[in-house]
Amino acid sequence: MGINLTNFLTSKSRKKTMIEFQDLDHIEGVSISTVSADLYKNPRDDLVMIYFRDGANYASVYTESKIVSENIKWNLNQKVKKIFSLIVNARNANCFTGKQGYRSLEKIAEEVSEKLSEKQKEDEDYPQNIKKKEIMFGCTGTIGEIFPEEKIISKITDLVKKIKYTQNKYIWMKAALGIMTTDTQPKLAMEKCFIGNSEIKIYGIAKGSGMIQPNMATTLGYIFTDADLSNDILKKLLKKNITTTFNAISCDGDTSTNDMVSIFSTGKIKHAKINNFNDEKIKNFDEALNKVLLNLAKRIVADGEGSSKFILINVKNCKTEDDAKKIAFSIANSPLVKTAIAGEDPNWGRIIMAIGKAGTPIDVNKLSIKFGDLCIVQNGKLHINYNETEAADYMKNDHINIEVNISNGSKDFTVYTMDLTKEYIQINADYRS
Repeated sequence: MGINLTNFLTSKSRKKTMIEFQDLDHIEGVSISTVSADLYKNPRDDLVMIYFRDGANYASVYTESKIVSENIKWNLNQKVKKIFSLIVNARNANCFTGKQGYRSLEKIAEEVSEKLSEKQKEDEDYPQNIKKKEIMFGCTGTIGEIFPEEKIISKITDLVKKIKYTQNKYIWMKAALGIMTTDTQPKLAMEKCFIGNSEIKIYGIAKGSGMIQPNMATTLGYIFTDADLSNDILKKLLKKNITTTFNAISCDGDTSTNDMVSIFSTGKIKHAKINNFNDEKIKNFDEALNKVLLNLAKRIVADGEGSSKFILINVKNCKTEDDAKKIAFSIANSPLVKTAIAGEDPNWGRIIMAIGKAGTPIDVNKLSIKFGDLCIVQNGKLHINYNETEAADYMKNDHINIEVNISNGSKDFTVYTMDLTKEYIQINADYRS
């Protein structure tokens, strides 16, 4: 089954800079397989297996929604030191499916562990017996539909047969395409860094286009590294870096029931041992991980359902970071702000409204607002040189930068979002048809 490029090639996105893909190649210890389980009406890859032949250390962050999918429950229940496989399906969220959905995962995990244990015996000098609790799941798609257990189980043998021990850009692209739902573009990112004198790779794929609003994690994101890091250090690194990346984006203000971001460490590169999260030797890795997560998060926003503009909102000089975050998200999630930007209308009054409703302490006389390099409001008043024509011309850009200076402290926060168009309504009105 080849790559299904229907959404990819018919994208009407004008954000060409976000369509440039990095050349992910081989990363030791990671194997990938994709197939079509006929979960959609068209023959596209919709089932992805990531296989760690020697196991991988791991950490995850999940949605804080009070209603979560069965795969999130499964993942939280499996208390193991290493994961041997991640299975991700599109089209069905496996949420609000109750006992049927959870038991389906158990049956699939049994099949996967059995088939991978057989492959261990075929390929490894010292084969391991893989257990079902060493399998993780990611599910994405429609909530409340019966989980297609039989379709998925029927394809496990094919998935295992198609495992490729050597990866390349084409295989990574297939994996990124296989987990897409309403996305029009696959999301891939990579960085290289050093731990001591050893070069380390960090690769990532993600999906997300709608129902995007952070609450511990956002959408589906999977990060892979050949570094040798413990579960505890991976967890601390992920939680630290999720705040300003996946937890700093919003497309529509809705938090999914299925959100998860996971990192897997294969330990294939030998480097100086890291025993402490604060070890200076992982500073470079920490920075590179943030770049990968931010790259993926920005790609999600740029590919937001129906979006025509990528919007960066930087709120500066607040008393607390929490105040800056509240104001930034108040602006980012305002339908009035988002529709004005979609219409290329420099309606700065809507930004004033969104700042005010955030509920944080503000001295209006110190407030300033900029669109790009254009000063719109200064010291609580419309700037003396404000030019409506210049502001309207700026709003025609594909990337819009809004800077809000509260001037009552030293804390900042940046949020990334998109505009709200007629196409967004059409996509979601027709989502299940």
